[in-house]
Amino acid sequence: MEFMYGQDPGAPVRSGVPEHGRIPKYYAAKVEIAALLAELGEGEVLPTERELAARFEVSRETLRQALRELVLEGRLRRAGRGTVVAGPKLEQPLALASYTEGVRGQGRRPGRHLVGLDRFPCPPALAADLGLEAGDPVWHMERVLLADDERVGLESTYVALARVPDLAADFEPDSSFYAYLHDRLGIAFGDADERLETVLATPREALLIGTPGALPMLLIHRLSRDTGGRPLERVRSLYRGDRFSFTTHLGTPAERN
Repeated sequence: MEFMYGQDPGAPVRSGVPEHGRIPKYYAAKVEIAALLAELGEGEVLPTERELAARFEVSRETLRQALRELVLEGRLRRAGRGTVVAGPKLEQPLALASYTEGVRGQGRRPGRHLVGLDRFPCPPALAADLGLEAGDPVWHMERVLLADDERVGLESTYVALARVPDLAADFEPDSSFYAYLHDRLGIAFGDADERLETVLATPREALLIGTPGALPMLLIHRLSRDTGGRPLERVRSLYRGDRFSFTTHLGTPAERN
């Protein structure tokens, strides 16, 4: 496969060129702009649309399509009236660890902004997940996730009132819930089931996170249990697709045992 020679690991095969060799104009412009981003570096301002269209000999609309894709991929970001080169995506491990640990491990400052903390009678479907009876009281805590004060996600946590009766009084909403459970209540996490999918944010979610409604999101559903196997929390975490990637380690069956 000669076209693979010189190929960067992880790059599209033949840089995305179809076998018939015909490349859409917007994609050719996108490749050229991507090369320019590497030259400019993180935080640098991109030339104007007029300048780029003239430089790459494409129409303004063709150029805008290329720029839209680069924004959606997280390689560019809007800043005021301009467009700047974005930094690398945050890598969040698919592991039984807190958001705080993942962000702090990359040299970023994690934070959270409380949207709401409410208690309500548990509906049947949620009760089944949490090992409760329908109508038992549960907490719902919703928080915007921050990295260096940048809004990057939205997290909803559901936990039985009986497990954390003093959550409203004792817990600092901008801190790690996992650390609170472990350090304050002596509750340790045992295992969890997770499901990952791509979605678009609802209008409310997009407003809270501060993103366009068309921006793809990564959605993780997690059901956690303590070391005794008792259900502990149900979490719905929404992450910006342009700011996050997820990593995991896959071992052999023998390694996992």
